[in-house]
Amino acid sequence: MSVNLQTPIDYLKGVGPNRAELLRKELGIHTYQDLINLFPNRYLDRTTYYKINQLQQNSAEVQVIGQIIKFEEVAQKRGKRLVATFQDDTGTMELVWFRGHKWIRENLKRNTPYVVFGKTNWFNGKFSMPHPDMELLKDHEKSLQSAMQPIYPSTEKLTNKGISNRVLIKIIQQLFTETKGQFTETLSPELLENLHLVSKSQALFNVHFPQNQELLTKAQYRLKFEELFYIQLQLILKNLIHKSKIKGLPFHHVGDYFNTFFNTHLPFELTQAQKRVLKEIRTDLGSQAQMNRLLQGDVGSGKTIVAFMSMLMALDNGFQACLMAPTEILSVQHYNGLIEWCNKLNISIKILTGSSNTSERKEIHENLENGQLQILIGTHALLEDTVKFKNLGLAIIDEQHRFGVAQRSKLWHKGPNQNPEKALAQNAVPPHILIMTATPIPRTLAMSVYGDLDISLIDELPPGRQAIKTVHRYDKNRLKVFRFIRDEIEKGRQIYVVYPLIQESEKMDYKDLMDGYASIERDFPKPKYQISIVHGKMKAADKDYEMQRFVKGETQIMVATTVIEVGVNVPNASVMVIESAERFGLSQLHQLRGRVGRGAEQSYCILMTSHKLSNDSKTRLETMVRTNDGFEIAEVDLKLRGPGDIMGTQQSGVLNLKIADLIKDNDILKSARYYAKQILNNDPSLSSPSNKAILNTYRQMAKYRNIWNYIS
Repeated sequence: MSVNLQTPIDYLKGVGPNRAELLRKELGIHTYQDLINLFPNRYLDRTTYYKINQLQQNSAEVQVIGQIIKFEEVAQKRGKRLVATFQDDTGTMELVWFRGHKWIRENLKRNTPYVVFGKTNWFNGKFSMPHPDMELLKDHEKSLQSAMQPIYPSTEKLTNKGISNRVLIKIIQQLFTETKGQFTETLSPELLENLHLVSKSQALFNVHFPQNQELLTKAQYRLKFEELFYIQLQLILKNLIHKSKIKGLPFHHVGDYFNTFFNTHLPFELTQAQKRVLKEIRTDLGSQAQMNRLLQGDVGSGKTIVAFMSMLMALDNGFQACLMAPTEILSVQHYNGLIEWCNKLNISIKILTGSSNTSERKEIHENLENGQLQILIGTHALLEDTVKFKNLGLAIIDEQHRFGVAQRSKLWHKGPNQNPEKALAQNAVPPHILIMTATPIPRTLAMSVYGDLDISLIDELPPGRQAIKTVHRYDKNRLKVFRFIRDEIEKGRQIYVVYPLIQESEKMDYKDLMDGYASIERDFPKPKYQISIVHGKMKAADKDYEMQRFVKGETQIMVATTVIEVGVNVPNASVMVIESAERFGLSQLHQLRGRVGRGAEQSYCILMTSHKLSNDSKTRLETMVRTNDGFEIAEVDLKLRGPGDIMGTQQSGVLNLKIADLIKDNDILKSARYYAKQILNNDPSLSSPSNKAILNTYRQMAKYRNIWNYIS
């Protein structure tokens, strides 16, 4: 009878209720399946046995076969240490323990062969090994334990409660004994053959107890492929189901709004990339399925006009559109950018934010419900239950990683003639969804986190835009930097000076900002120079007043914290000075740099730092100076910070990987996605006999592991 891998871990011989409770709490191990998927972090090479006269003074981890010939206690400053003389046929060394003396004396046998393993120290002309791993030679020869010893993830609590690495190895050996090392195959014969993969049973045995490096490499490859394959299968299936099951509102034609804007009011010639993306969106909207598309484009690549033209397609088909942004500043900017075009086309557009007053809200609510209001821009305020559309056809979400999953799903339920409660019950048709981001997402992450979305890319800047020149300067060069700023102001340009704002040290940041402001005031005195200041402690109205002065060109320098990271659009601003640049992340630096370079003039970004820089900081600054390519920057950021940080908490569930690593295993990920696509193209329901193992595994995952939690 095969062992059920869903059996609770309590029932494994050698575990019991107390250990089971600890394993659940500390490592999330509930079942046999969880234990078999606890993969080693690293391995110690136990293939070589050293003689005592071969030991080197380099404090390496070694193993030696010999026997204890005597014990003695040696006094030291605090308490005593226990020393055993350990001997083989070439010499002697010392084994040392600083605690647990009684147990060691009672349990370790003299004049009996042991294998000892540990780090050696050279002291007073002799080798010693503190707190060695010890195993009777006869047990060592019998055990499943392989030549390469696995080291498992652990916690301080586990070690303190006696669940050492040795104990973990023992209970995993017990699991192999109970299952006879036989595990159900999870991949199809074709995949195993095409990719020369070892079987599931071989892979699991050799990842826990590898006899040599070659077998370990094959086992790891097989298990990494499998893990990434099922995530990709899940995402692609989700997309296919989405397209076949979730009906979309039919946008049958492109009409007057779109054509008039395109032929008469387009402010500039669209780039090839913008045209390509519009075509992709147009195809989606006419496909009878709900659009679920991610639009990626670097800062300044022209996403807004693509979004607006997509809204015009909704209006042309008799539907309303909305655009939701994460901050009020950004919402206001979108609104200001679109209102001019809407006026020319006689389209009604309004903005709804936290600071909209009651009478404005009332009017907006009424006109939304009766259909007079065609486009609504806003913040989270759009999600309130009181906001009801007559027939919402397209919802655009800007910088969506700042919204939670629950918030985004609320927009789904605001489709034509429905309230959220009845929406799902009536099989209602949700609006089309377009998600925009200026945060370039590395291809690897896009494939994993957004693998269920269709992705469009605007990968060229509008003509006439010049690449921003970026330089790194130390604090001692400040006077030269100020001279350069003066020259730019003489040419009629405007300047940003940005200070970091990190929540924990707000006092310090505020002081930095005010000190910086004071020194700029000294070097740029009134009335010749006017300076705006914006920071998080100001009231919204004051912030807005200062921003507007800068936008209108009444002030030449804007001193700010990172509140301007997203949103402010001042084409005349040509210099971005980032103070303490080493305290910013790469993506934040790139976003800030994108605030300049919006006009036809040459723009500059100056990264100011102290002389003390960590290696990571140096890498970030060198990357910024070297390239303006957001995707290249995102790849470096991914390597520095890891996937979880980049996606933020809302998205990181997808990256809860057991053995694969999105960064190092990029090639395996591509291969996994390729094969998952191929299999589903040929057999969408996985019903062919050759895909039986894949279908069964997929069902098991959905049943037990809730694979949906992989997906944001």
